[in-house]
Amino acid sequence: MRTMRGRGLLIAFEGVDGTGKTTQLARLADFLKGMGCEVVATREPTDGEYGRRIRALYLDRGRCTPEEELELFIRDRRQHVRDCIEPALAAGRIVLTDRYYFSTAAYQGAAGCDPDQVFAANSFAPEPDLVLLLTMEPKQSLARIRELRGEQLNDFEQLDQLRRVARLFASFSREYIRRIDASAPLDAVQAEIRQAVLELMDRKGYRCGT
Repeated sequence: MRTMRGRGLLIAFEGVDGTGKTTQLARLADFLKGMGCEVVATREPTDGEYGRRIRALYLDRGRCTPEEELELFIRDRRQHVRDCIEPALAAGRIVLTDRYYFSTAAYQGAAGCDPDQVFAANSFAPEPDLVLLLTMEPKQSLARIRELRGEQLNDFEQLDQLRRVARLFASFSREYIRRIDASAPLDAVQAEIRQAVLELMDRKGYRCGT
């Protein structure tokens, strides 16, 4: 018989591009599954209709205004919340999302939108239980993208832009934000992430397994 856990947990990975969010999320998901947790690993932008339109902007961001871009992110998130996040939380699962509305506030804020208005426009989205904000000097994160991934920088990954994004991330002050130095070795970063998540589970009385 399955133990009744009540509502699940929502954990968001945030930070500028190149900080290792995707890698660290996957490692945390494996760790939690090994504990017997039911985990939903997801990302934004999604692979849905609006998410695909956002990804098309990576190569030509100038094809729409900042306000139009923001609207695409909000529509994508509405679908994400409705179809993925809320059902998983209602089923008692742990949801790990690679980016959430903090990224929208930071990136669209850096493009000229008011971050406070961005947060207000996302009031429909469930508040996360924990935000793991991976921090790194943007110059170093871009070097990772170029050298480790062997990728060309897209329109969201320009140095001046990421510096503005990093300053906005640094200005966010929610009590559930845990800042983690992503320039540390991968294993050390993962250890700090796991500690933060285990502390959250303990505070919430969340138990995995059957």
